[in-house]
Amino acid sequence: MRVAVLGAGYAGLTLARKLERSLPDEADLVVVDERSDHLVQHELHRVVRRPSLADDITVELESVLDCEVRRASVTDLDADAGEATLAPADGDEETLGYDVGAVCLGAETAFYDLPGVREHATPLKRLDHAREIRADFLALGDGDRVVVGGAGLSGVQVAGELAALADEEGVDAEVLLLEQLDAVAPSFPESFQEAVHESLVDAGVTVRTGTGVAAAADGAMMLDSDEKLTYDQFVWTGGIRGPSALDDERPVVRADLRLGESTFAIGDAARVVDSNGEGVPASASAAIREASVAAENVEALVEHRLDREDGAFEPRLTQYRFEVPGWLVSVGDDAVAKVGPTILTGRAALALKTTVGAGYLGSVGARKNASDLVREELGIDVSGGNATDDLTDDLTEELPDDVVDAAESDDRRDGT
Repeated sequence: MRVAVLGAGYAGLTLARKLERSLPDEADLVVVDERSDHLVQHELHRVVRRPSLADDITVELESVLDCEVRRASVTDLDADAGEATLAPADGDEETLGYDVGAVCLGAETAFYDLPGVREHATPLKRLDHAREIRADFLALGDGDRVVVGGAGLSGVQVAGELAALADEEGVDAEVLLLEQLDAVAPSFPESFQEAVHESLVDAGVTVRTGTGVAAAADGAMMLDSDEKLTYDQFVWTGGIRGPSALDDERPVVRADLRLGESTFAIGDAARVVDSNGEGVPASASAAIREASVAAENVEALVEHRLDREDGAFEPRLTQYRFEVPGWLVSVGDDAVAKVGPTILTGRAALALKTTVGAGYLGSVGARKNASDLVREELGIDVSGGNATDDLTDDLTEELPDDVVDAAESDDRRDGT
């Protein structure tokens, strides 16, 4: 029996590592990804200012997985038949058949068919994008303007990094963050939005909300208000679309995460509706938690199909419920964290965000990357021990009791 994990982002890598431990011996696990490494996407914006972090947030798949890893793009999928069309980097297309699989292909940048935006803006999904954004910014002159389109968490973070980079390198350029809706971080609680907005302004970012991009040309864009806005650099973080294997769509899956007869879908590739009937926001934290539920359901389906008797009912699948203790975003050298009702900023929030990143790296077996990230971000050397444990101990006295309690209870629930 073959089990296929298609994609090795947050959802795919977490799922694959769990399945390595839980699948019966009769099941062969294969992981497919277009790259040979895994990128810690929520730290990608840091590479704009600190290129050396690229190594810390990149993990070779074969170093953390003990199963078959195929390097290929997934170009098409039949979720009911259990078939994926693969396009290897150095060969012809082939069909991968599987008995049970999971689509974990993540999402791509959405440009919404806005004229000229794709052609003139740089997205932030790959290391090469971060390097291009940095190089273009450092080439700006006095009085130039960089526009960041979209004030979700990615847009907030890259705008914060550019403002900090301007201070460090003496670049006298305006960093302008545009958001079509009425607040930055528009999908998040109001108290979090307000703290993020204040942090952005303190960092030197010009923030304009209620302002959408209608079209872009070389050096200028038209806004929804018919205003013409000139720019010297354009970064786009305005939204996401589904992977090409799913026709650029993000299909809706219910709380059991099932996409088809043989296939589950988790992470940003799908629009997940949880057991409360609520839509789940696209985020790394949601993808990782969905992977835990998907692992249980894949295992149950595999064991059922291995042991199936004629007329036997399929197993009852675990339902996913969206719960996270809070939200984190960095803004240059500052950060904003919401844990329960508490809003944190400054070093405590930045250290909490670093702890999350290091904890994730440790959870997928990349402990050296975790300790290197902590050292680079906070100047704390935890190379002699567990990065997450050491850093958490160091922070405990700085954090309010309710924040520590919320973080610790979430860790216990996830088993991290």
